[in-house]
Amino acid sequence: MTENYIEYLNNCTCCPRCCGVNRVMGETGYCGIDSKVQISYAGLHHGEEPPISGSSGSGTIFFVGCNLRCVFCQNYQISQEFNQHTIQYLTLAQLADTMMHLQSMGAHNINFVSPSHMVYQMADAISLARDRGLTIPIVYNSNGYDSIQVLRNINGLVDIYMPDIKYMDNEMAQKYSDARNYANMVPDVLKEMYEQVGNLTIDNNGVASKGLLVRHLVLPNHMENSKLCLDVLKNISLEMYISLMSQYSPQYKAYDYPLISRKLGRKEYKEVMDYALDLGLSHVFIQELYSQDSYLPRFDREKPFEE
Repeated sequence: MTENYIEYLNNCTCCPRCCGVNRVMGETGYCGIDSKVQISYAGLHHGEEPPISGSSGSGTIFFVGCNLRCVFCQNYQISQEFNQHTIQYLTLAQLADTMMHLQSMGAHNINFVSPSHMVYQMADAISLARDRGLTIPIVYNSNGYDSIQVLRNINGLVDIYMPDIKYMDNEMAQKYSDARNYANMVPDVLKEMYEQVGNLTIDNNGVASKGLLVRHLVLPNHMENSKLCLDVLKNISLEMYISLMSQYSPQYKAYDYPLISRKLGRKEYKEVMDYALDLGLSHVFIQELYSQDSYLPRFDREKPFEE
């Protein structure tokens, strides 16, 4: 290894929260996690976008904790409530072993979910695993609330960035995710990711090896926010691969917020889908309404979203 990344946690600024706590000494900041590796699940996942799941599955590792507090989070038990029954504590060597095991199972990639607050532990484990023979791509699957400087620090370790763009409205970001500067941060974060890896490269088997794929979850009653998010993506690259997700349903605390206390409507999703098409975005995965893993890798104005 050329660098001991975990030393950055002595004064943690690994995400835009910049808590400054000494996680190596057991202190915790906003994310609630010290320097120990905590995961909730590792295994093959077949429900990601087609270039990520491929035919054999994505080697997915879910980290515990999060640097956002989304009121509609589907994984709130592990991201915010820290259900001890779902937590596994690993050393860096064990995390590297987990990556090697997933590769031996035939995973197309190693897919780190919610890595923004665990980025340096992830980085050290990647270095260890590559020393041991890891060859499959690394996927950085984040909420988009990342530190540009940290992304530069780990440049070269990540092959595929798969961030969210949740909001281009800071009032929404504060209300629903406790991140008052999210809209200020995310465009430059996406530009940095794009500069590092470019547009998604897909092989003859339909599996991604490198590049950027951006996800956007369409929220009910917030079409303008979705359109602003698509504008940002268009301005980075019309060739960008985008996953336009329709799967929203009210989870966790969402029923306390009237505008997002129901499922997304068909007309709402189609309005955003049509807007993306009109922008000229050429690589967009659309989703069967309310499905978490049924993707169509093209636009179709009529199916599956008939009026």
